[in-house]
Amino acid sequence: MKKGENKRSANFDWQDFESEAVQRLKDGEELGGKDGVLAPLIKRLLEASLEGELEVHLSESEGNRRNGKGRKQLKTSHGAIELETGRDRQGSFEPQLVKKRQVTLGEGLDAKVLSMYARGMSYEDIQGHLEELYGLELSKGQISSITDKVLPVLEEWRSRPLEPVYVIVWLDALHFKVRHDGRIENRAVYCVLGIDQHGNKDLLGLYLSENEGARFWLQVLTDLQNRGMEDILIACIDNLTGFGDAIESILPKTEVQLCIVHQIRNSLRYITTGDGKAFLKDLKKVYQAATKESAEYYLDELEKQWGEKYPVVLLSWRTHWLRLSQYFKYPHHIRRLIYTTNTVEGFNRQIRKITKSKSVMPSDTAVLKLVFLVARNIMAKWTMPLANWALVVQQLAIHFEGRLKLDLSIEKDLFAVEKKK
Repeated sequence: MKKGENKRSANFDWQDFESEAVQRLKDGEELGGKDGVLAPLIKRLLEASLEGELEVHLSESEGNRRNGKGRKQLKTSHGAIELETGRDRQGSFEPQLVKKRQVTLGEGLDAKVLSMYARGMSYEDIQGHLEELYGLELSKGQISSITDKVLPVLEEWRSRPLEPVYVIVWLDALHFKVRHDGRIENRAVYCVLGIDQHGNKDLLGLYLSENEGARFWLQVLTDLQNRGMEDILIACIDNLTGFGDAIESILPKTEVQLCIVHQIRNSLRYITTGDGKAFLKDLKKVYQAATKESAEYYLDELEKQWGEKYPVVLLSWRTHWLRLSQYFKYPHHIRRLIYTTNTVEGFNRQIRKITKSKSVMPSDTAVLKLVFLVARNIMAKWTMPLANWALVVQQLAIHFEGRLKLDLSIEKDLFAVEKKK
Protein backbone atom coordinates (compact mmCIF):
# COMPACT_ATOMS: atom_id res chain seq x y z
CA MET A 1 0.00 0.00 0.00
CA LYS A 2 1.29 3.45 -0.92
CA LYS A 3 1.75 6.14 1.66
CA GLY A 4 -0.98 8.29 0.17
CA GLU A 5 -3.45 5.39 0.23
CA ASN A 6 -2.59 4.66 3.86
CA LYS A 7 -3.12 8.30 4.77
CA ARG A 8 -6.49 8.45 2.93
CA SER A 9 -7.61 5.29 4.65
CA ALA A 10 -6.59 6.70 8.03
CA ASN A 11 -8.49 9.92 7.38
CA PHE A 12 -11.60 8.01 6.37
CA ASP A 13 -11.43 5.84 9.48
CA TRP A 14 -10.95 8.87 11.71
CA GLN A 15 -14.00 10.61 10.25
CA ASP A 16 -16.12 7.52 10.84
CA PHE A 17 -14.76 7.21 14.35
CA GLU A 18 -15.48 10.87 15.07
CA SER A 19 -19.07 10.49 13.84
CA GLU A 20 -19.50 7.47 16.08
CA ALA A 21 -18.17 9.43 19.09
CA VAL A 22 -20.57 12.30 18.44
CA GLN A 23 -23.46 9.84 18.23
CA ARG A 24 -22.43 8.26 21.55
CA LEU A 25 -22.49 11.68 23.18
CA LYS A 26 -25.93 12.36 21.72
CA ASP A 27 -27.06 9.04 23.19
CA GLY A 28 -26.11 10.38 26.64
CA GLU A 29 -22.80 8.59 27.25
CA GLU A 30 -20.18 10.28 29.45
CA LEU A 31 -17.35 12.22 27.82
CA GLY A 32 -14.64 11.15 30.30
CA GLY A 33 -14.28 8.46 32.92
CA LYS A 34 -13.80 4.73 32.87
CA ASP A 35 -16.20 3.96 30.01
CA GLY A 36 -16.35 7.44 28.49
CA VAL A 37 -16.14 8.53 24.88
CA LEU A 38 -12.75 10.24 25.13
CA ALA A 39 -10.58 7.17 25.82
CA PRO A 40 -11.15 5.50 22.41
CA LEU A 41 -10.81 8.88 20.70
CA ILE A 42 -7.45 9.40 22.37
CA LYS A 43 -6.41 5.85 21.42
CA ARG A 44 -7.24 6.43 17.76
CA LEU A 45 -5.53 9.81 17.64
CA LEU A 46 -2.37 8.49 19.30
CA GLU A 47 -2.19 5.47 17.04
CA ALA A 48 -2.59 7.68 13.95
CA SER A 49 0.13 10.02 15.20
CA LEU A 50 2.51 7.16 16.01
CA GLU A 51 1.84 5.73 12.58
CA GLY A 52 2.87 9.07 11.09
CA GLU A 53 6.07 9.09 13.17
CA LEU A 54 6.94 5.60 11.93
CA GLU A 55 6.30 6.60 8.30
CA VAL A 56 8.70 9.53 8.63
CA HIS A 57 11.32 7.33 10.31
CA LEU A 58 11.10 4.66 7.57
CA SER A 59 11.43 7.26 4.83
CA GLU A 60 14.67 8.44 6.44
CA SER A 61 16.12 4.95 7.14
CA GLU A 62 17.68 3.26 4.13
CA GLY A 63 16.75 -0.42 3.84
CA ASN A 64 14.47 -0.31 6.85
CA ARG A 65 10.86 -1.50 6.75
CA ARG A 66 7.90 -2.40 8.94
CA ASN A 67 8.00 -5.39 11.26
CA GLY A 68 4.46 -5.88 12.52
CA LYS A 69 2.87 -4.22 15.55
CA GLY A 70 3.20 -4.36 19.31
CA ARG A 71 0.75 -3.58 22.08
CA LYS A 72 1.19 -1.51 25.24
CA GLN A 73 -1.03 -0.34 28.06
CA LEU A 74 -1.14 3.42 28.53
CA LYS A 75 -2.79 5.09 31.53
CA THR A 76 -4.46 8.42 30.82
CA SER A 77 -6.60 10.80 32.84
CA HIS A 78 -9.60 9.51 30.86
CA GLY A 79 -9.00 5.82 31.44
CA ALA A 80 -6.60 3.07 30.44
CA ILE A 81 -6.11 2.42 26.74
CA GLU A 82 -4.30 -0.28 24.78
CA LEU A 83 -2.20 1.09 21.95
CA GLU A 84 -1.17 -0.78 18.82
CA THR A 85 2.23 0.61 17.86
CA GLY A 86 4.15 -0.14 14.70
CA ARG A 87 7.68 -1.61 14.76
CA ASP A 88 10.56 -1.42 12.30
CA ARG A 89 12.87 -4.22 11.18
CA GLN A 90 16.06 -2.47 12.37
CA GLY A 91 14.62 -1.64 15.81
CA SER A 92 15.82 1.95 15.49
CA PHE A 93 12.38 3.59 15.72
CA GLU A 94 12.09 5.73 18.87
CA PRO A 95 8.57 7.24 19.09
CA GLN A 96 8.43 10.71 20.63
CA LEU A 97 4.73 11.16 21.37
CA VAL A 98 4.52 8.02 23.49
CA LYS A 99 7.98 6.75 24.31
CA LYS A 100 8.85 3.07 24.51
CA ARG A 101 8.76 2.65 28.29
CA GLN A 102 6.16 5.33 28.96
CA VAL A 103 3.14 4.02 30.90
CA THR A 104 1.20 7.23 31.63
CA LEU A 105 0.11 9.94 29.23
CA GLY A 106 1.06 13.58 29.54
CA GLU A 107 0.42 16.10 32.28
CA GLY A 108 -3.30 15.37 32.60
CA LEU A 109 -2.91 12.30 34.81
CA ASP A 110 0.02 13.81 36.70
CA ALA A 111 -2.00 16.95 37.41
CA LYS A 112 -4.91 14.89 38.76
CA VAL A 113 -2.64 12.86 41.07
CA LEU A 114 -0.87 16.00 42.35
CA SER A 115 -4.21 17.74 42.88
CA MET A 116 -5.54 14.84 44.95
CA TYR A 117 -2.29 14.58 46.91
CA ALA A 118 -2.37 18.33 47.62
CA ARG A 119 -5.85 17.90 49.08
CA GLY A 120 -4.60 15.41 51.65
CA MET A 121 -5.56 12.16 49.95
CA SER A 122 -3.37 9.18 50.80
CA TYR A 123 -1.80 7.00 48.14
CA GLU A 124 -4.48 4.38 48.90
CA ASP A 125 -7.25 6.96 48.43
CA ILE A 126 -5.75 8.12 45.15
CA GLN A 127 -5.49 4.52 43.94
CA GLY A 128 -9.15 3.87 44.76
CA HIS A 129 -10.30 7.12 43.16
CA LEU A 130 -8.47 6.50 39.89
CA GLU A 131 -9.70 2.90 39.73
CA GLU A 132 -13.32 3.86 40.40
CA LEU A 133 -13.55 6.81 38.01
CA TYR A 134 -11.09 5.94 35.25
CA GLY A 135 -10.42 2.23 35.56
CA LEU A 136 -6.73 2.98 36.16
CA GLU A 137 -4.52 0.81 38.32
CA LEU A 138 -1.53 2.76 39.58
CA SER A 139 0.84 1.33 42.16
CA LYS A 140 1.98 3.35 45.16
CA GLY A 141 5.39 3.51 43.52
CA GLN A 142 3.94 5.04 40.38
CA ILE A 143 1.96 7.58 42.41
CA SER A 144 5.08 8.41 44.40
CA SER A 145 7.02 8.91 41.16
CA ILE A 146 4.37 11.35 39.96
CA THR A 147 4.39 13.35 43.21
CA ASP A 148 8.20 13.37 43.13
CA LYS A 149 7.99 15.41 39.93
CA VAL A 150 7.18 18.40 42.12
CA LEU A 151 10.60 18.22 43.86
CA PRO A 152 12.53 20.16 41.17
CA VAL A 153 9.72 22.74 41.21
CA LEU A 154 10.01 22.95 45.01
CA GLU A 155 13.77 23.47 44.86
CA GLU A 156 13.42 26.13 42.19
CA TRP A 157 10.80 27.90 44.32
CA ARG A 158 12.95 27.70 47.45
CA SER A 159 15.88 29.33 45.65
CA ARG A 160 13.92 32.01 43.78
CA PRO A 161 14.99 35.67 44.17
CA LEU A 162 13.29 37.75 46.87
CA GLU A 163 12.40 41.42 47.13
CA PRO A 164 15.12 43.58 48.75
CA VAL A 165 12.78 44.90 51.48
CA TYR A 166 9.94 43.23 53.38
CA VAL A 167 7.81 45.47 55.54
CA ILE A 168 6.50 42.78 57.88
CA VAL A 169 7.61 39.17 58.25
CA TRP A 170 5.81 36.56 60.35
CA LEU A 171 7.17 33.21 61.37
CA ASP A 172 5.39 30.16 62.79
CA ALA A 173 5.87 26.39 62.81
CA LEU A 174 3.94 23.33 61.67
CA HIS A 175 4.71 20.10 63.52
CA PHE A 176 4.78 16.59 62.04
CA LYS A 177 5.71 13.09 63.07
CA VAL A 178 8.14 11.52 60.60
CA ARG A 179 9.47 8.00 60.23
CA HIS A 180 13.28 8.09 60.30
CA ASP A 181 15.62 5.08 60.57
CA GLY A 182 12.82 2.93 61.96
CA ARG A 183 11.83 5.48 64.62
CA ILE A 184 9.07 8.08 64.81
CA GLU A 185 10.61 11.53 65.29
CA ASN A 186 9.21 15.06 65.57
CA ARG A 187 9.86 17.58 62.84
CA ALA A 188 8.93 21.23 62.52
CA VAL A 189 8.39 23.07 59.24
CA TYR A 190 8.88 26.80 59.75
CA CYS A 191 6.85 29.01 57.43
CA VAL A 192 8.27 32.49 56.76
CA LEU A 193 5.50 34.76 55.52
CA GLY A 194 6.24 38.30 54.33
CA ILE A 195 4.57 41.48 53.08
CA ASP A 196 6.49 43.47 50.50
CA GLN A 197 6.33 47.25 50.19
CA HIS A 198 3.45 46.96 47.70
CA GLY A 199 1.30 45.14 50.26
CA ASN A 200 1.55 41.76 48.56
CA LYS A 201 1.70 38.66 50.75
CA ASP A 202 4.21 35.93 49.92
CA LEU A 203 5.55 32.76 51.50
CA LEU A 204 9.29 33.45 51.50
CA GLY A 205 10.43 29.99 52.47
CA LEU A 206 9.83 26.63 54.13
CA TYR A 207 12.50 25.34 56.50
CA LEU A 208 12.49 21.91 58.15
CA SER A 209 14.36 21.31 61.39
CA GLU A 210 14.42 18.98 64.38
CA ASN A 211 15.33 21.75 66.81
CA GLU A 212 15.11 25.51 66.75
CA GLY A 213 18.04 27.57 67.96
CA ALA A 214 20.27 30.51 67.10
CA ARG A 215 22.39 28.47 64.66
CA PHE A 216 19.34 27.25 62.76
CA TRP A 217 17.89 30.76 62.54
CA LEU A 218 21.19 32.13 61.30
CA GLN A 219 21.01 29.60 58.46
CA VAL A 220 17.45 30.67 57.64
CA LEU A 221 18.33 34.38 57.60
CA THR A 222 21.47 33.76 55.59
CA ASP A 223 19.43 31.88 53.00
CA LEU A 224 16.95 34.78 52.76
CA GLN A 225 19.81 37.24 52.33
CA ASN A 226 21.50 35.10 49.68
CA ARG A 227 18.27 35.24 47.70
CA GLY A 228 18.27 39.03 47.67
CA MET A 229 16.50 40.12 50.85
CA GLU A 230 18.34 43.09 52.35
CA ASP A 231 16.02 44.42 55.05
CA ILE A 232 13.03 43.55 57.24
CA LEU A 233 11.29 46.39 59.04
CA ILE A 234 9.28 44.36 61.59
CA ALA A 235 9.56 40.64 62.40
CA CYS A 236 6.59 39.17 64.25
CA ILE A 237 7.33 35.90 66.03
CA ASP A 238 6.25 33.58 68.78
CA ASN A 239 9.11 33.58 71.29
CA LEU A 240 11.13 31.06 69.27
CA THR A 241 14.40 30.07 70.89
CA GLY A 242 17.24 32.12 69.49
CA PHE A 243 15.34 33.74 66.63
CA GLY A 244 15.10 37.23 68.10
CA ASP A 245 18.82 37.25 68.86
CA ALA A 246 19.71 35.84 65.43
CA ILE A 247 17.69 38.40 63.52
CA GLU A 248 19.07 41.28 65.57
CA SER A 249 22.63 40.07 64.95
CA ILE A 250 22.18 39.88 61.16
CA LEU A 251 19.60 42.67 60.71
CA PRO A 252 20.20 44.97 63.70
CA LYS A 253 17.71 47.60 62.50
CA THR A 254 14.82 45.12 62.39
CA GLU A 255 12.22 45.51 65.13
CA VAL A 256 11.26 42.21 66.75
CA GLN A 257 7.66 42.04 67.96
CA LEU A 258 6.74 39.05 70.10
CA CYS A 259 3.23 37.70 69.67
CA ILE A 260 0.99 39.05 72.45
CA VAL A 261 -1.52 36.24 72.03
CA HIS A 262 1.15 33.56 72.55
CA GLN A 263 2.43 35.41 75.61
CA ILE A 264 -1.10 35.52 77.07
CA ARG A 265 -1.65 31.83 76.40
CA ASN A 266 1.66 30.92 78.00
CA SER A 267 0.82 33.05 81.04
CA LEU A 268 -2.61 31.48 81.56
CA ARG A 269 -1.03 28.01 81.59
CA TYR A 270 0.46 28.89 84.98
CA ILE A 271 -2.64 30.57 86.44
CA THR A 272 -5.10 28.46 88.45
CA THR A 273 -8.58 27.99 87.03
CA GLY A 274 -10.14 30.00 89.83
CA ASP A 275 -7.90 33.03 89.18
CA GLY A 276 -7.92 32.87 85.38
CA LYS A 277 -10.87 35.19 84.74
CA ALA A 278 -9.77 37.88 87.21
CA PHE A 279 -6.12 37.74 86.09
CA LEU A 280 -7.07 38.06 82.42
CA LYS A 281 -9.28 41.07 83.18
CA ASP A 282 -6.31 42.87 84.77
CA LEU A 283 -3.94 41.70 82.01
CA LYS A 284 -6.20 43.17 79.29
CA LYS A 285 -5.53 46.62 80.67
CA VAL A 286 -1.85 46.08 79.86
CA TYR A 287 -1.96 44.88 76.26
CA GLN A 288 -5.03 46.93 75.26
CA ALA A 289 -3.63 50.20 76.62
CA ALA A 290 -3.57 53.23 74.34
CA THR A 291 0.11 54.03 74.95
CA LYS A 292 3.24 52.25 76.12
CA GLU A 293 3.40 54.46 79.21
CA SER A 294 -0.15 53.51 80.13
CA ALA A 295 0.61 49.83 79.52
CA GLU A 296 3.63 49.99 81.83
CA TYR A 297 1.51 51.60 84.55
CA TYR A 298 -1.01 48.74 84.32
CA LEU A 299 1.84 46.21 84.25
CA ASP A 300 3.04 47.65 87.58
CA GLU A 301 -0.48 47.35 88.95
CA LEU A 302 -0.69 43.76 87.68
CA GLU A 303 2.51 42.90 89.52
CA LYS A 304 1.23 44.48 92.75
CA GLN A 305 -1.96 42.43 92.52
CA TRP A 306 -0.55 39.08 91.29
CA GLY A 307 3.24 39.20 91.48
CA GLU A 308 3.56 37.51 94.84
CA LYS A 309 1.26 34.64 93.82
CA TYR A 310 2.54 34.24 90.24
CA PRO A 311 6.11 35.61 90.17
CA VAL A 312 7.23 33.52 87.18
CA VAL A 313 4.41 34.87 84.98
CA LEU A 314 5.18 38.48 85.84
CA LEU A 315 8.91 37.88 85.38
CA SER A 316 8.24 36.62 81.86
CA TRP A 317 6.37 39.82 80.96
CA ARG A 318 9.15 41.95 82.41
CA THR A 319 11.92 39.99 80.70
CA HIS A 320 10.33 40.17 77.26
CA TRP A 321 8.70 43.59 77.62
CA LEU A 322 10.95 45.36 75.09
CA ARG A 323 9.96 42.95 72.32
CA LEU A 324 6.36 42.64 73.51
CA SER A 325 5.73 46.39 73.51
CA GLN A 326 7.02 47.47 70.10
CA TYR A 327 3.50 47.77 68.66
CA PHE A 328 2.47 50.63 70.99
CA LYS A 329 4.34 53.17 68.83
CA TYR A 330 2.07 52.53 65.83
CA PRO A 331 -1.53 53.52 64.98
CA HIS A 332 -4.31 50.97 65.33
CA HIS A 333 -4.34 49.64 61.75
CA ILE A 334 -0.63 48.72 62.02
CA ARG A 335 -0.96 47.34 65.56
CA ARG A 336 -3.55 44.84 64.35
CA LEU A 337 -1.06 43.49 61.82
CA ILE A 338 1.94 43.06 64.09
CA TYR A 339 0.96 42.39 67.69
CA THR A 340 -0.01 38.80 66.91
CA THR A 341 1.13 36.14 64.47
CA ASN A 342 -2.49 35.58 63.41
CA THR A 343 -1.62 36.15 59.75
CA VAL A 344 0.80 33.24 59.51
CA GLU A 345 -1.23 31.14 61.95
CA GLY A 346 -4.26 31.51 59.69
CA PHE A 347 -2.12 30.34 56.79
CA ASN A 348 -0.88 27.38 58.82
CA ARG A 349 -4.43 26.46 59.85
CA GLN A 350 -5.34 26.09 56.19
CA ILE A 351 -2.38 23.74 55.74
CA ARG A 352 -3.30 21.73 58.85
CA LYS A 353 -6.82 21.16 57.51
CA ILE A 354 -5.22 19.14 54.73
CA THR A 355 -2.30 17.55 56.55
CA LYS A 356 -4.04 16.60 59.83
CA SER A 357 -4.99 13.19 58.43
CA LYS A 358 -1.30 12.31 58.05
CA SER A 359 -0.48 10.80 61.45
CA VAL A 360 3.06 9.80 60.40
CA MET A 361 4.89 10.99 57.29
CA PRO A 362 7.28 8.54 55.58
CA SER A 363 10.20 11.00 55.24
CA ASP A 364 11.34 14.62 55.56
CA THR A 365 11.05 14.96 51.79
CA ALA A 366 7.42 13.82 51.92
CA VAL A 367 6.67 16.51 54.52
CA LEU A 368 8.14 19.33 52.42
CA LYS A 369 6.52 17.98 49.26
CA LEU A 370 3.04 17.94 50.80
CA VAL A 371 3.32 21.29 52.59
CA PHE A 372 4.57 22.96 49.41
CA LEU A 373 1.73 21.56 47.29
CA VAL A 374 -0.89 22.66 49.83
CA ALA A 375 0.76 26.07 50.24
CA ARG A 376 0.85 26.55 46.48
CA ASN A 377 -2.93 26.14 46.32
CA ILE A 378 -3.37 28.70 49.11
CA MET A 379 -0.96 31.21 47.55
CA ALA A 380 -2.82 31.05 44.23
CA LYS A 381 -5.63 32.97 45.94
CA TRP A 382 -3.37 35.83 47.07
CA THR A 383 -4.10 38.26 44.30
CA MET A 384 -4.73 41.56 46.11
CA PRO A 385 -2.66 43.78 48.45
CA LEU A 386 -3.64 43.93 52.12
CA ALA A 387 -6.60 46.13 53.02
CA ASN A 388 -5.75 49.77 53.83
CA TRP A 389 -2.22 49.22 52.55
CA ALA A 390 -1.87 52.78 51.19
CA LEU A 391 -2.42 54.06 54.73
CA VAL A 392 -0.17 51.45 56.36
CA VAL A 393 2.80 51.95 54.02
CA GLN A 394 2.79 55.74 54.44
CA GLN A 395 2.87 55.43 58.24
CA LEU A 396 5.69 52.89 58.07
CA ALA A 397 7.65 55.05 55.64
CA ILE A 398 7.61 57.78 58.29
CA HIS A 399 8.61 55.45 61.14
CA PHE A 400 11.39 53.82 59.08
CA GLU A 401 12.68 56.88 57.30
CA GLY A 402 14.96 56.11 54.37
CA ARG A 403 14.41 52.33 54.47
CA LEU A 404 11.12 52.22 52.63
CA LYS A 405 10.72 54.01 49.32
CA LEU A 406 7.26 54.53 47.92
CA ASP A 407 6.72 53.90 44.21
CA LEU A 408 6.78 57.28 42.46
CA SER A 409 3.72 56.34 40.41
CA ILE A 410 1.82 55.77 43.66
CA GLU A 411 2.96 59.15 44.97
CA LYS A 412 1.73 60.79 41.75
CA ASP A 413 -1.64 59.07 42.08
CA LEU A 414 -1.99 60.24 45.68
CA PHE A 415 -1.04 63.77 44.65
CA ALA A 416 -3.66 63.70 41.88
CA VAL A 417 -6.37 62.62 44.32
CA GLU A 418 -5.44 65.43 46.73
CA LYS A 419 -5.49 67.96 43.90
CA LYS A 420 -9.03 66.91 42.91
CA LYS A 421 -10.19 67.47 46.45
